[in-house]
Amino acid sequence: MLRLGEKQKLKIVKKTDFGVYLSEGGDEERVLLPGAQVPEGAGIGTELEVFLYRDSEDRLIATVRTPLLVMGRVARLSVAQVTKVGAFLDWGLEKDLFLPFKQQTRKVNPGDSVLVSLYIDKSERLCATMNVYEDLQSAEGLEAGATVSGEVYLISDRFGAFVAVDDRISALIPKKEMYGDARKVRVGDRVTARVRRVLEDGRLELSLRDTGEAQRSEDAEAIMDLLDSYEGALPFNDKASPETILRETGMSKAQFKRAVGKLLKEGRIEIGEKTIRRK
Repeated sequence: MLRLGEKQKLKIVKKTDFGVYLSEGGDEERVLLPGAQVPEGAGIGTELEVFLYRDSEDRLIATVRTPLLVMGRVARLSVAQVTKVGAFLDWGLEKDLFLPFKQQTRKVNPGDSVLVSLYIDKSERLCATMNVYEDLQSAEGLEAGATVSGEVYLISDRFGAFVAVDDRISALIPKKEMYGDARKVRVGDRVTARVRRVLEDGRLELSLRDTGEAQRSEDAEAIMDLLDSYEGALPFNDKASPETILRETGMSKAQFKRAVGKLLKEGRIEIGEKTIRRK
């Protein structure tokens, strides 16, 4: 069976003036390998490893060249041009790879580097998509607490920000983590994050928040700045609802309570029945 978008080994079953026809053997479906790419000395029965795609006239064709992207993988490709129908990417073959507008998770421009994978459209043509979730890999050798970096390729109102760690590992910043500076994250941003946990399927759950005393100190100073904007007294304390705390401070309730505890221990604030005041 001829597999579009993949590298496979096929045998030469027929020679012509303009190239050779390849097949898995016998009278099965055949594909043309142009004469300029036929290795010297190859003849009937010679096995060649080729990549199958469609040429400028949408005919199935073989090449001995190795493209920068194959089916089931992800790769970072350069945008060669943008037209009225979509973008075209340089993937190392004569015909550029089509990236439809509907498969773009952000606007792209000529010269941009974009992370994509392959899919076959309704017309049986190879196209690129920036929705690479299905083709990213699971993590190996990473544990909770590790620091990683990657690109945000999709943001979901329901789930959070999807990240391709090292352009190959599937990760997610959950919606519950999308507060504070994390709310400013956009598709295409490169982020450095902490691994909160490794899921059973090998995918990563990330947080953009720092850990330990450094983060508590940063949050504590943010609360002091907020106190100044309220003329020294907040109209709520650490017993307020999580929704109120998130709206007013951009922090989770747990994060807010840790910072308030630090300020209280340092003697910089006092907590009333329904307020927090600067000392």
